[in-house]
Amino acid sequence: MRFPVPAGVRDELVSPPAAAVFADAELDGLPAPARRHLAAVIAPGTALATSARLRMRGRIKVGRWLPFTARQIVAPHRGFVWAARAAGVITGSDLYVAGRGEMRWTLLGLVPLVRADSADHARSAAGRAAGEAVWIPTALLPRFGVHWSASDDRHITAHYRLDSTDLDVHYELDGDGRLRSFVFDRWGDPGRTGSWSLHPFGGEVTGYAAFDGVSIPAAGRVGWFFGTDRWHEGEFFRYRITDLQLVTR
Repeated sequence: MRFPVPAGVRDELVSPPAAAVFADAELDGLPAPARRHLAAVIAPGTALATSARLRMRGRIKVGRWLPFTARQIVAPHRGFVWAARAAGVITGSDLYVAGRGEMRWTLLGLVPLVRADSADHARSAAGRAAGEAVWIPTALLPRFGVHWSASDDRHITAHYRLDSTDLDVHYELDGDGRLRSFVFDRWGDPGRTGSWSLHPFGGEVTGYAAFDGVSIPAAGRVGWFFGTDRWHEGEFFRYRITDLQLVTR
């Protein structure tokens, strides 16, 4: 599948790992539930990567549910680019990099369907980068400016900043310290009313897999209004990650 993104974007997102590998000392000072979570999902000796390349497939709701395949580069402290093909005929990409958010989608590569790059889209895309940090847990270590808090043994929050957007992502853990669900306030206009504001956004994990020394939520359901009585209308994305490679050099 062609990777339809502006020239240079991949270079801006991909960065080498820190000059160290994961060890217990990386978790010093963290609340016990946050220590338990990160120790459960990062294997000792794993490179401290801050970006990764991945492939996924699933179904996306665009009026109706359509199958898709996609490739992505995700770097929680820089942004992401997601390039996909849906139903075999819709292609395009979403991205956030250097404070800019953009969506470009076409039918059969010829007919424009969506092109958006406003400040609202950039703020919303920064929130998406926060949610997708679950796929590269090494980037959520304290050495990268992430602060952790815990309300109890099963609920932890990652606090950090991406450019001008402050992010607080709340995680629910299972008994093994892995994620059951996540939720945060994301800027958006899910009702397409023309009025943008913060709304709950998140999802539930339905499967785990290990890649390159990290154990990640490899399958799940995601959308707006997670944790509210509007979740049934907000869910729009069901995914399964088929491959993930940490950027290690």
